Amino acid sequence: MEVFKEINALRQALNHSRSKSLKIGLVPTMGALHEGHASLINQSINETDITVCSLFVNPIQFNNPDDLNTYPRDLERDIDFLEKLGCHILFHPSTAEMYPQPSVVKFSFGSLEQSMEGAFREGHFGGVALVVSKLLNIVKPDKAYFGQKDLQQYIIIQKIVQDLNIDVDLVCAPIIREESGLAISSRNERLTQPQRDVAANLYKALQLGRELLMNNHDISSIKQEISHFLAQWPDICLEYFEVVSQSTLEKIDNTKSMDDVALCIAAYVGSVRLIDNIIYQK
Repeated sequence: MEVFKEINALRQALNHSRSKSLKIGLVPTMGALHEGHASLINQSINETDITVCSLFVNPIQFNNPDDLNTYPRDLERDIDFLEKLGCHILFHPSTAEMYPQPSVVKFSFGSLEQSMEGAFREGHFGGVALVVSKLLNIVKPDKAYFGQKDLQQYIIIQKIVQDLNIDVDLVCAPIIREESGLAISSRNERLTQPQRDVAANLYKALQLGRELLMNNHDISSIKQEISHFLAQWPDICLEYFEVVSQSTLEKIDNTKSMDDVALCIAAYVGSVRLIDNIIYQK
């Protein structure tokens, strides 16, 4: 596996690959790699000729300095992880390389960034949009791979690609879960084992919400049931549980006219903030 820290060197290598008509896949990450990332990398390896994994903890998407400072980092482990998977290229730039000067570019996504994650993490999606735009412009991949766990992020990246006419195929891969049902996340590393056991109840809450939808409960009563269910565990502090359109993420009052609905949740388990979702198809 080749490791690049500089944009120009990476571009030169990828231009050489493109000159041979090789297809390029990109898996953007912030490191602390896990089986969820592995599923994306394996899919890219199977579908493209050259797989690029970027590893960059993007400071401008963190609205909480403590969250940035405590984000897990282990470069040696991540390199070993990628080499065992057979990843071809790691792009690991410094903050100075990605942001040689403070950026003045701003993104606005209207209602997409005002609900759920946007409501609780001010400026988060602007930071995500900027770094993903940079990575797509630097790598110019044929395909870029993202996980369903960050569903709102994926919908926003779709908007960037559509509105800016970026020539890339986006892939949204299913959530990979631990045996307990807990969505695999880099943040899970900060949980104790008892907290991991408690955190698995977030997925159970989503399953309960889906069951209630299937039984035609109204959404307001479902939200009350979910809140009551999670109140059994003092370590869980629910931020939101929403039922939204899968494609637009707009909140919905009923699902009678909806084919695909996303149930989305965010909560703190101790001091660790976790998100999860499931898709409900009638």
